[in-house]
Amino acid sequence: MPHHFFSQFIRMPFFLRLLFIAVVMLFTFGLLAYLIEPETFTSLFNGIWWAIITASTVGYGDFVPKTILGKTIGILLILLGVGFVSSYFVSLASSTVKRQNDYIEGKLMFKGKDHKIIIGWNERSRVIIEKLLHSGNSGLIVLIDQTLQSNPFSDYHVHFIKGRATSDQILIKANIYDTKKVLITADQNKDELQADMDTILTLLAIKGLNPTVYTVAEILTSEQAANALRAGADELIKTNLITSTVMTNCLHSSEKVDALMMLLEQFNGSRFVFQSPTAFIGKNFIETSEELLKDGSLLFGIKRGGDTFINPPHPFILKESDILLVISAT
Repeated sequence: MPHHFFSQFIRMPFFLRLLFIAVVMLFTFGLLAYLIEPETFTSLFNGIWWAIITASTVGYGDFVPKTILGKTIGILLILLGVGFVSSYFVSLASSTVKRQNDYIEGKLMFKGKDHKIIIGWNERSRVIIEKLLHSGNSGLIVLIDQTLQSNPFSDYHVHFIKGRATSDQILIKANIYDTKKVLITADQNKDELQADMDTILTLLAIKGLNPTVYTVAEILTSEQAANALRAGADELIKTNLITSTVMTNCLHSSEKVDALMMLLEQFNGSRFVFQSPTAFIGKNFIETSEELLKDGSLLFGIKRGGDTFINPPHPFILKESDILLVISAT
């Protein structure tokens, strides 16, 4: 039994061990004071109170030992107690500072739930996080990156974890089991093929730990899109394809394409929404569009299964499983 207690005691954090020793010491000296001078310390509580006040060097003077033995106990308490009590508070302060530094440097585990995980630090992820925070209903966000030295955001909604997202240990530290969505951004500092391979490895690691989590992956090369889907991506963002489309329109158009850029910017904000067709099942695309326009919303497409129809030909009858692609006025 003593050996078991000692082994458990050694495993305790240092400041908890100091606290335990200080409490036992203060109780012991308080008990001795009460037993040696019951006339001065009329209760055990008064003895403990005197021990705490003496060891903390406050020294109210409301209880003072009168006998030589009592004063000797007081001297021993001052010599031993001040050291232990001071060491405890120094250790507690150091532990607090270390924990704060570990949080900033991305070493602490995230213990929240229903959060969003964003993998990779770059201009895109910075803008995404800023927009989420600005929206006011972003929830908790976990940023995973191996290049950052500290959390780039002071907002408490953003928890930073330093490391490779292909590592099970890092994903578990981000609480991959209880997350709502994961967004994997491509590392554009690497070769495009290598960046896509890293994304696919990350997908495999994520789906291996949580097969049901919804994952959105950024892919740079078209030939790796199929591999990303096979690795478990629920949705792909083909960045180079989108950029190429804008550039092609710039070359084909005789005028500036500012209007096209403004339209694409709408897709980057909270006005672009996916909407259920519950109230419009059985109606055609034109009827649904007219109904939505009355509320100031623009219907521009329908997502049906793996296909997306932009301004589909008439008649296009809506089904229960369809998803409306809408630019909302609110």
